Amino acid sequence: MDFQDIGVLVIAGGRSSRMGQDKRFLEMAGCSMLEQLLKKTAVIPFRERYLCGADVSEKLSALCSAYGFAFVADSRSAAGPLEGIRSGLARLQADYALAVSCDMPLFAYEHLQPLLAAVDGELAIIPVVGGRRQPLAGLYHRQILPVVERALEQGENKIGLVIEQVAHKFVELPDCDDFFNVNTPSDFRLVQGRLRNAQRSVPLITVSAPQSNTGKTTFIEKLIPCLKAQGLRVGVVKGDCHGYDVDEEGKDSWRFRQAGADGVAVVSPKGYFIQQRTEERASLLEIAQRFTDVDVVLLESRSHGTAPKISLWRGLGQLVVDDDTAAVFSSGEHGDLSVRQYDLDDIAGAVRLVQFLCAR
Repeated sequence: MDFQDIGVLVIAGGRSSRMGQDKRFLEMAGCSMLEQLLKKTAVIPFRERYLCGADVSEKLSALCSAYGFAFVADSRSAAGPLEGIRSGLARLQADYALAVSCDMPLFAYEHLQPLLAAVDGELAIIPVVGGRRQPLAGLYHRQILPVVERALEQGENKIGLVIEQVAHKFVELPDCDDFFNVNTPSDFRLVQGRLRNAQRSVPLITVSAPQSNTGKTTFIEKLIPCLKAQGLRVGVVKGDCHGYDVDEEGKDSWRFRQAGADGVAVVSPKGYFIQQRTEERASLLEIAQRFTDVDVVLLESRSHGTAPKISLWRGLGQLVVDDDTAAVFSSGEHGDLSVRQYDLDDIAGAVRLVQFLCAR
């Protein structure tokens, strides 16, 4: 079985209760989250394509027209994704369809190929990733439609209960971030940071704090060996408002500087450095982009970094959470900041965060 033999149901109900706004139209990497998925879907040779959601709007109609989808409206309100699956299966002509949620911006269809290969008469084939079942990336036979309809008529909206009532199979897939759901503003921040890094040759992460003596350097010092233990090669760029000079008096580089050179580079078998005087302060981003043979560059800065940012707080100054902030590491609680919060000493959490933001 291949994609050309089946249909696809993009589930886009639109309630977004935890997000506080319609997450389908949150902009990521230049277009809405929903449009990103429709673009990915349009290049796969599915036999049928359906966008399943609430009442159609001009935006949804335009997207359907642009990417070759038929819109199928829900018949029941507040019935969750199961109603989207029902409405799609009711229109489906093929035997099977993939049901895919619109809130997985890291999703890739090719990772579901093992589901198609695993079909052996089952009516539901569900991926399992990292021990978690993913019914909204599952393969469903249209023969389950009566079971779905009966569940909805009884007020039961849980997909898992429907799956248990039909012949099904669970397929273990390699652990990955494909199935990361954007349900909350903090989820959205993380994905924005990851997608920003996806556009760079080397991922960058800023470690910032509102005041000196917060512990940025110590945080990075603890983080580096843990990242290296995970196989990541790490570069660091530090901003320093006091200036610096790496030359030692008498060294050749010092002599070149004394002779009036505006820039000096020293290359050795184990590395190199470049010292360059500039009329204006160079951006940390510009310098970070000069690194080679590293997997991530950490920028230590109070105000000159770039997204995604890790914001530190140790009781000094006012915690900074701006549009570029992906997470907060703090010595205290700050209530609902619409951003992931970690303990300041949670280096293991920082490692997982960096891996996610760098797609590693």
